Amino acid sequence: MSEKDAVFERETLFERVLVANRGEIAIRVFRTLRALGIGSVAVFTDADAGARHVREADEALRIPSYLDIDAVIAAARASGAEAVHPGYGFLAENTAFARACAGAGIVFIGPPAAAIEAMGDKIRAKQTVAAAGVPVVPGRDEAGLSDDELAAAALDVGLPVLLKPSAGGGGKGMRLVRDAADLPEAIASARREARASFGDDTLLVERFVTNPRHIEIQVFADAHGHAVHLGERECSLQRRHQKIIEEAPSPLLDEATRQRMGASAVAAAKAVGYVGAGTVEYIVSADRPGEYFFMEMNTRLQVEHPVTELVTGLDLVELQLRVASGEPLPLVQEDLVLRGHSAEARVYAEDPARGFLPTGGRVLALSEPSGEHVRVDSGLDTGTEVGGSYDPMLAKVIVWGPDRAAALRRLDRALASYTLLGVGTNVAFLRALVRHPDVEAGRLDTGLVERSLDELIGEATVPDEVLAAAALERMLALETGDPDPWGIPDGWRPGTPAPTKWIITPAGGEAIEVGVRGRAHDAEVTVGGRLSVRASLTSGPSTAGGPSTLTLTYGGRTLSFEAAREGDTLWLGRGGHVWALAEHVRAEGGGAADVAGDGVLRSPMPGTVLAVKVAEGDRVGEGQPLVVVEAMKMEHTVTAPIAGVVTRLPARTGAQVALDAVLAVIEAGEG
Repeated sequence: MSEKDAVFERETLFERVLVANRGEIAIRVFRTLRALGIGSVAVFTDADAGARHVREADEALRIPSYLDIDAVIAAARASGAEAVHPGYGFLAENTAFARACAGAGIVFIGPPAAAIEAMGDKIRAKQTVAAAGVPVVPGRDEAGLSDDELAAAALDVGLPVLLKPSAGGGGKGMRLVRDAADLPEAIASARREARASFGDDTLLVERFVTNPRHIEIQVFADAHGHAVHLGERECSLQRRHQKIIEEAPSPLLDEATRQRMGASAVAAAKAVGYVGAGTVEYIVSADRPGEYFFMEMNTRLQVEHPVTELVTGLDLVELQLRVASGEPLPLVQEDLVLRGHSAEARVYAEDPARGFLPTGGRVLALSEPSGEHVRVDSGLDTGTEVGGSYDPMLAKVIVWGPDRAAALRRLDRALASYTLLGVGTNVAFLRALVRHPDVEAGRLDTGLVERSLDELIGEATVPDEVLAAAALERMLALETGDPDPWGIPDGWRPGTPAPTKWIITPAGGEAIEVGVRGRAHDAEVTVGGRLSVRASLTSGPSTAGGPSTLTLTYGGRTLSFEAAREGDTLWLGRGGHVWALAEHVRAEGGGAADVAGDGVLRSPMPGTVLAVKVAEGDRVGEGQPLVVVEAMKMEHTVTAPIAGVVTRLPARTGAQVALDAVLAVIEAGEG
């Protein structure tokens, strides 16, 4: 047992803890509870009745919503839980929930309600930490600023400026203004979004830091007046203010800057009487790394906390439990040593090639990375239904290396071995980001991802070898071993053998004809009318819950794919890339154009049909809005691809639809 382990030998005061969350964070908290011998209680909604976190808890109770404070408190009482761990999201930073726990005699594993309240309002938080000597971004943050006062303040601070809602977060309501002429509309639109998102349209204005980097400090405080920081995390790789890849330590900071920022973060925590785990977020100019400004404080455990765990050797959830039970922090600042480098990538149910629209479906096969210094925090297993009711983050892949370059290489290899079939993910996008030259060199800023989207997403074209594997898989499935040539689907006929033609439709793409002359183990394959290529395919069995293996030889190259089938759709995975390939039609003649379904409207994401704007028999024009689909609070209007008459309309308002489900069919012409 190491010295660090020895400080945790004492038994905890809790016998049972309820985790008021779901998915990977609930399972991650259960892991520490189990290690400490503490009973775990899960809560779940109807949508999560079969979820993994329900099965992994010692006890699980149904609630109508993860946001229902009364239901969560009632579940804690019914289960005999002495404490509640909120995870992140949902009720984690809800002052009313923290107070409700206290009122019910249940320990809230988080900071006091007053600290949550103080840091939840950006204006008040800024004023509080500034009074404690923490550097803040120049700007105006008084409550109740009028539109004219905001505009004047922006000009006083100096453009460019950032307009930010005082309430809420996640980038909602934020507006970057570079030109004075844009100020009135930017203020009006920021207020509208803030009011709609948070019920509060109060705005503040801050100087916009050029080439900004997002660096945050992990702090911990106990109820005895002690507080420490556990180093920083670099969170600059973001898209629309949402983090994608995080690492620790930051490649920007030197030790002196780290200590100054850490001391500043501890001062911010002490200024509000903080207890427990918290994160103080700073904006730092890549051009002037010694200049940093307070942005906000997250009064909870962060999604990216594992990278801090891997470089410090500490279990942050265990520290939360110890501090919440009244124990003093088991370390002082001088004990902190950062060893090596850690990086984390967030796996989302989204399709980067289709504008990062949310995806969904049933997990048909799952093979998550493993090995030395590789960790996966996941809420998934085979059979999990991924819907549109909750956040699209599915899992986190976290690695450690002796230095930054080694950690990034290990993360890339881990992502390459991540296979999830049945649900589209961003894994291939993450691999491209990890290998981006600026990321490898540590030249990061919060705009890097948006600037590089085209090269990170790459071509949406499905490689020929993938289409060939899909067609040969169909041949392999149909082959019976019957020596009678009439019983083999190889296009054989008296005279010259004819190819068997398959129409393969990639998700969100156009149908492509693949011709196969011969049998799966010895064939000539023609993709999209191009020159034929010699090919063969064999299959291997799947392991429990994992994908089966297809081995393709194509034009002298041998490639392996993970595979799973659901109805007419074959899912293939290789190196972090995943393709969903539908067998559209098997044709004796004709081409893909005959069956491509140019008038077929398909759902761009799994979700709920909010509105149907036409009826069967209606004549529509090209580009006319026909159906509105919503998922994960994102609306998408599906328009007519051609002019014509609506001949079929499966879409119904309120109905749940899958990715690529047919919403309507239009026949070209007058009908």
